[in-house]
Amino acid sequence: MDVKKKKEMQVTALTICHQDLETLRSLADVEGKNLASLLLHCVQLTDGVSQIRYVKQIVPLLEKADKNGACDPAIRSCLDILAGIYLSLSVKNPLKKVLASSLNGLPECFLTEAIQSFTSRLQEELNTTDLYAYRKVTDNIASCMENFDLGSALSLCILFVSVLRFLQKSLIEISEENRKFAGNHIVQTQLMNDLLVGTRVSVMLVQKIQDFQRIHLKTSSSPTWQSMCGLLSIFTKFLSDDDLLQTIQSTSGLAVILFIKAMFHPPEKIPDLISSLLLRSVDCTSIPDWFLNCCRSLCGTDVSQSTLLFLCQGTLTMLDWQNGNMGLSGEALLLNIVHVLFTLSSQIKESTLELFLSRILASWTNSAIHVLESSSPSLKDNLNGNSSIVRRLLEYVYTHWEHPLDALRHQTKIIFRNILQMHRLTKGKSDSEAPGLAADRFICDLAESLLRLEWHVKGKYACLGCLVDYIGIGHILALAKTIPSQILEVMGDQSLVPYASDLLETMFRNHKSHLKSQAVDSTWIDEWHETWVSPLLFILCEGNLDQKSYVIDYYLPKLLNCSPESLSYMVKILQTSADAKTGKKRNHSCRSYNSRGALGALMACLRTARAHGHLQSATDAWRNLVSSARIKQGLIHQHCQVRIDTLGLLCESNRSTEVVSMEEMQWIQFFITYNLNNQSPGVRQQICSLLKKLFCRIQESSQVLYKLEQSRAKHEPENELTKQHPSVSLQQYKNFMSSLCSRLFEALFPGSSYPTRFSALTILGAIAEVFPIPEGQVQTVYQLSHDIDVGRFQTLMECFTSTFEEVKILAFDLLMKLPKTVVQFQDSEKLRGLFEAALELSSSTKPYDCVTASYLLNFLIWQDALPSSLSAYLKTQQAACGDGDKSAIVVERNTLMVIQCLLGNLEEEVAQAENSLLQAAASFPLYGRVHCITGALQRLSLNNLRLVSEWRPVVEKLLLMSYRLSAVVSPVIQSSSPEGLIPMDTDSESASRLQTILSEIQPRDTNDYFTQAKILKTRDSFDLEDLNASVPNIGASAEMKGKERKTCDVTAQMVLVCCWRSMKEVALLLGTLCQLLPMQSVPESSNGLLTVEQVKEIGDYFKQHLLQSRHRGAFELAYTGFVKLTEILNRCPNVSLQKLPEQWLWNVLEEVKCSDPSSKLCATRRSAGIPFYIQALLASEPKKGKMDLLKITMKELITLAGPTDDSKSTVPQFFRARFSFFYELFFKSINGIIHTSFQSLGVYNKHYFSR
Repeated sequence: MDVKKKKEMQVTALTICHQDLETLRSLADVEGKNLASLLLHCVQLTDGVSQIRYVKQIVPLLEKADKNGACDPAIRSCLDILAGIYLSLSVKNPLKKVLASSLNGLPECFLTEAIQSFTSRLQEELNTTDLYAYRKVTDNIASCMENFDLGSALSLCILFVSVLRFLQKSLIEISEENRKFAGNHIVQTQLMNDLLVGTRVSVMLVQKIQDFQRIHLKTSSSPTWQSMCGLLSIFTKFLSDDDLLQTIQSTSGLAVILFIKAMFHPPEKIPDLISSLLLRSVDCTSIPDWFLNCCRSLCGTDVSQSTLLFLCQGTLTMLDWQNGNMGLSGEALLLNIVHVLFTLSSQIKESTLELFLSRILASWTNSAIHVLESSSPSLKDNLNGNSSIVRRLLEYVYTHWEHPLDALRHQTKIIFRNILQMHRLTKGKSDSEAPGLAADRFICDLAESLLRLEWHVKGKYACLGCLVDYIGIGHILALAKTIPSQILEVMGDQSLVPYASDLLETMFRNHKSHLKSQAVDSTWIDEWHETWVSPLLFILCEGNLDQKSYVIDYYLPKLLNCSPESLSYMVKILQTSADAKTGKKRNHSCRSYNSRGALGALMACLRTARAHGHLQSATDAWRNLVSSARIKQGLIHQHCQVRIDTLGLLCESNRSTEVVSMEEMQWIQFFITYNLNNQSPGVRQQICSLLKKLFCRIQESSQVLYKLEQSRAKHEPENELTKQHPSVSLQQYKNFMSSLCSRLFEALFPGSSYPTRFSALTILGAIAEVFPIPEGQVQTVYQLSHDIDVGRFQTLMECFTSTFEEVKILAFDLLMKLPKTVVQFQDSEKLRGLFEAALELSSSTKPYDCVTASYLLNFLIWQDALPSSLSAYLKTQQAACGDGDKSAIVVERNTLMVIQCLLGNLEEEVAQAENSLLQAAASFPLYGRVHCITGALQRLSLNNLRLVSEWRPVVEKLLLMSYRLSAVVSPVIQSSSPEGLIPMDTDSESASRLQTILSEIQPRDTNDYFTQAKILKTRDSFDLEDLNASVPNIGASAEMKGKERKTCDVTAQMVLVCCWRSMKEVALLLGTLCQLLPMQSVPESSNGLLTVEQVKEIGDYFKQHLLQSRHRGAFELAYTGFVKLTEILNRCPNVSLQKLPEQWLWNVLEEVKCSDPSSKLCATRRSAGIPFYIQALLASEPKKGKMDLLKITMKELITLAGPTDDSKSTVPQFFRARFSFFYELFFKSINGIIHTSFQSLGVYNKHYFSR
């Protein structure tokens, strides 16, 4: 069997400086057996994986050298070099962990020298003054404390003060640097990440210190104390700084509490101190001066909500809540924390802070459980089920268990489960021993209240699951015996299905365990079947379609995994039901068409069982459970899902190497005969997906059969995998695949329907993918290329003529998967004819023809089948390359030639369109050429171009031609009424109305197409000669291409389609160029094709057309291209380009707010492209940041949409009238952010949306 190789681990090789290298060379012995020789061999390797093997030999070699009990100078020098190597490696390099693990086993006699070497090397790093090297030093400090004995010893004992000073210095300088780069998201992201790591390392360092007494005993002038105070001041500042990431604030909250715990004396008063901080009631006269100096901002009454929240988190995380170690003051602190959290819960509206609060509240319940295990009676009274705190916790759960954030909903489940645990710990001994649920009034009331809730409440399911785990399913069934059926009934609602299935699984597993523990024989299974399986079978037979689908997908697999033996019970019941209903089928044909019935339920159960490994082999399944006739009945059932389930039963298996039997292959051929033309897209996708699984089984099992065939040759005993000779099975595979492909090609006859072609091409593509061209000694049971002849190749080429693009895509992909030897062109004339046909189609007036041209040209490019005449477009010689790069160079050269050819034709046609747009719309719409150029570029890897010097003028020409083409069609797109714009009509009244529209347009061309409305003679069509007589400037150029003059009927819609499709293709081309072409990092560099100025020009182009276009089809596609540009700009290292989206946003907001009559912003058609423009600029803002641009923009728009005095308003009336649509579009695009971030601003208030 051909097993795919695992991806090899990439390890960066270690290196050392020249001085250390010379030292090793001088110390290496002739035999190459000492440590210096080992290290020298290691550093000379360029493969990191090989170096790992040498590193692992260090300690065994030193153990052999440990005979004299002394460390000689050579070993001392080597240990010093090892310390340098360790500190030079990046934190993610596996070599660093391997080296640390090896050095942990150093012989004792070398430890002192090793520690001295590491101390010396690390001290050098701590003295660095390069701000951008601080992160590497910080990572090394963290590495020394993680499973590295030498590092821990030197970090925590010898260099503790130096490390504290470094962390203090680095945090101060990095925070200052972060403020300098405000607005530069890329730099700020890195700097804030450095701050976060520095804060975490500080916390880790202090946590590693086991004895803080030496800190307490030292005076305030000691270096250690000063550094600790400095760091505490920094963390207090971070905690209150809302401009930092909330993860930094959260970690700073942990650090503040940890440092207070380490420094405050006596420790018994720490809970009281923290309580006063949280309650904002600090008595400044009773606290030490050092604390007041470091934490002054925390001692006031104006502490922010986020600061209090993260202080609560730090308190719960850093203080010891186990076994009541903090006494009564700790219990009081615990109660104070929860009251603060309840207060914050009613005040906090920001989604991220809400999530933090839910996690902290869950952490509080965990701490409460630890304290209750050995608490005072008063605390138990405050936390029992009837207390106000528990009631408020339950209220929090009820109000947040359907929150939009999944993580927050999960926290409510944890809180509810912990409430039950808290209640158990607060009960007295007599209460705990009382039998029955009725004795516990709190639990009884809780269960009844949950069961009374409607089943559409999602939070109910998780809480009921917790309750089942707490009291058992028996008590729940006693209260609601039909609860399984009730839950199954709601499984028609997709939003409730995951919750319902999880609850059912909890229940039936608990019930099974309960029944087995009490039963003395196996009769308990009957009760279990009656409770859980019978309602399931009823739904599968009688439920609605959605119910059946969700029950099969979610509930049935869990039930079978819990009780595999229940499958035979299900099959027996369903077989009996199917036999009983067979005779009634004719009388209920209308009803049965929409019902899967017992047969559908049977196939669904068998399919699920086999997919999850509960049917060990297909042969046993057919013989013991279901007949062959029943399988065929399912394959042609009138309900699609029954056919899919039956096919899935044949194709799916939990073992990918299970041999496909001859009977299964016959059933597959039977299925293909009747199901290729299915009209449902979803069913077609499922059929193709299942057949691909079957092909994978054939391919993988064939590899096993090949090996088995070799073992049979050695007269080994028969393998249970197959009961016939492997060569027979392999031949059956070949015959089956060849027969199947023949049927699929027959289905591609001219005139075949779209569903048939889609299914056949998709299945053929799957075959080509699963059975690739064999490489090396790998054997493959089938190759599609062996069954492709000239006729079948021509059949695939004819698929390009389909009007459906999906068919073209599938045919193209299939041809690309075939080897080039299959592509059979007989002569150069046929080749030239195919290329000329593609060029002709690229200028067709039918939009789908240009799509055909694009795929045809791409096929010729990648198959290197272009006519030799095209080589004239490539003036320079092919770049030198090796054999491995030859194919890539050929594709690049072919693409370049085709684009130059298309560009030359486009240039001529644009020149004609500038004289007569009417002629362009009727004869050679411009968008087809652009579409083909874009299609060719998208399939080429533009980051690894070899013909860079040839590409530069082509790219420049593409940009200029795009702008020129856009200038020709933009007057139509920017017209107030683009659908009706045509410079001629049938009566003078219409012409006069059009004249008003034409006066709005300022085109760049000077012909009379846009200057005067023409009157068209009343007839169904007109001859171009008549048109020439009435419009002299058009003249002979209005003739159609071809040998014969034709009569044409040009409508406004033809002109409009030509214009908006051209604008669409230009937008996609420019977006593709921005997305795929490498940018020049510096002017005149050789590593990019797009210059900074060209990028700015593209941005200005998108800005103009998004803000001024009226036609939705044009600005929606311009938006797509503009998004590609803004995403690139935000990741661009060039600062001037990176800030462009922000500048553009401010400019458009200012123009929206002003009332300048000369503004060119679109005031009609629901503000047209303006919402798209702003949406693209905001969508490019990094989502992990503070989203400042989004917040500021929303506040501006809310202000504009709010009620104002019309007499004083500076906003144009036409903008205010259409802001409701503006907002609706805005919300649909980034609804998740808006909903949670701006609730407090009243965005959803109906007042703002009233007209």
